This record gives sequence, structure tokens and C-alpha cells, in this order.
Amino acid sequence: MKNSTPLPAAWLVSDGRVLASANVANTPRARRHGLIGQRSVETALVLDRCRWIHTIGVKCAIDVAYLDEGGVIVKMQRVAPMRIPLPVTRSRLVIEASAGSFERWGIHLGDVIEVRYT
Repeated sequence: MKNSTPLPAAWLVSDGRVLASANVANTPRARRHGLIGQRSVETALVLDRCRWIHTIGVKCAIDVAYLDEGGVIVKMQRVAPMRIPLPVTRSRLVIEASAGSFERWGIHLGDVIEVRYT
């Protein structure tokens, strides 16, 4: 986000492995802005208290993981630009990353991801 305070940084960890670094959108404004305007995603984005995303204004495909309150992945999908997927009611946290990240990270449905703040 331009002209704003930097987002908090974190590590995404699963089964003792560090998957990636991430920025955490933990305010309503940061969650609303998300990845809008991005042509590529260099760092994963964590959307706290989130059940629904869109890629209107995002210029690249992204991988999206929806996590429940225990950090368990309840849904994963690749979302093309300019799309509005259905909400995931069990989701409490969303992770957005560049398309192909989840395959590289080796994560699957049912895995647990922990967000560790730096």
C-alpha cells in the first residue's frame, strides 16, 4: 500500500518448516486494499479475520488458502485476475501468494499453517 504504515511481517510455518515470509493485513484498510494493483506477488499476504476475497484490480493469478480458527487449511484455490470466488464460511484467515507457491511449498488441504510474527 502506498503512503501508509508498513504491514507487520511474519513467517508462514507448517510442520516445523518455514514456507515463506509474509505481510499481515491486520487492519480493515489493509484488508480492503490487499493485492490491488499488484502485477506480481513477491511476498505472501495474510488477511486476518477474512472469509472472502476478490481479485478485482489484481493483475496476476494468485494461490489462496483459507484457514479455520486452528490454522487448518479448509480450502485452496488458484484465482485468476478479475474474479470473485464464493465466501468460505469456516475461514478465519486467508493466505494469498503468487500462483504456484502452494505447489512449491508442498502444502495441501488439511495441513496446519502457523503465522509467526517477526
